[in-house]
Amino acid sequence: MTSQDALDRVLVIIPTFNEAQNIESITNRLRRAVPDAHILVADDNSPDGTGAIADRLAASDDHIHVMHRKGKEGLGAAYLAGFHWGLDEGYGVLVQHDADGSHQPEQLPRLLDALKDADMVKGSRWVQGGSVVNWPWHRKLLSQGGSLWSRTLLGLPIKDVTGGFTAFRADTLRGIGLDGIESAGYAFQVDLARRAVEHGYTVAEVPIEFIERQRGDRLFGRHHRYQLLFTAIDNHLFDLFNVVIFGVLHHFPGEVGEHRQRHPRFFEVYRLLLDKAHALDVPDFIVRVKV
Repeated sequence: MTSQDALDRVLVIIPTFNEAQNIESITNRLRRAVPDAHILVADDNSPDGTGAIADRLAASDDHIHVMHRKGKEGLGAAYLAGFHWGLDEGYGVLVQHDADGSHQPEQLPRLLDALKDADMVKGSRWVQGGSVVNWPWHRKLLSQGGSLWSRTLLGLPIKDVTGGFTAFRADTLRGIGLDGIESAGYAFQVDLARRAVEHGYTVAEVPIEFIERQRGDRLFGRHHRYQLLFTAIDNHLFDLFNVVIFGVLHHFPGEVGEHRQRHPRFFEVYRLLLDKAHALDVPDFIVRVKV
């Protein structure tokens, strides 16, 4: 296991796209909650100026760093880039953290404390003491259903397998093989958990309170309540569908490229579904397996 000295070097990775309304608040909260931790803002060339705000914050605080990425490449790609940067810089702990306030910085010490006796710690909405705030019943149902399906299909002893508030020891990330990860969105979270379990690492869960975003361009006005409802349903149906695909592929021998050659029609239909999702402007945090 990583030495205690190395565990004191913590990097919190925050992927951003159009988070100008949130990035300063979330970094300030993180600096107060875990003063010794460093923060890496991985910005996907946000048109709302998120990257420029992050640069301003970094200029006055040597604990804040900014990675400017060329475009909107998705959550998984941003985290992978952040992991590689953090490992190269010698951090002993790397943390996944949302920019929108759904992950509360004040709860990060729980994850870091649990990491003393584990290799990977997930902040969990679905263990005893965990909760979600401002979620409608259908979203809870779809999220819990997706986690139940994923952990059953893949045999994972994790309640909140799709959750994204996670802390890793650096050695864990090195050991699971980051270069082989081709998943994105929630499937990215499932993939990381699966790899950790299959490599024999200890995965712990601690309860968190997950709060739906209150500011930013994914928040609809009150007169758009029906648009919000149907967007949430569509998004989570795509989430569940893709986790199913991810699990099915995992249970057959061979890599994704081999499956593509053996079952070209299946992947053609799957690609059409992904293209349809993009045409409907489904957000990039939707689960995808690269095909």
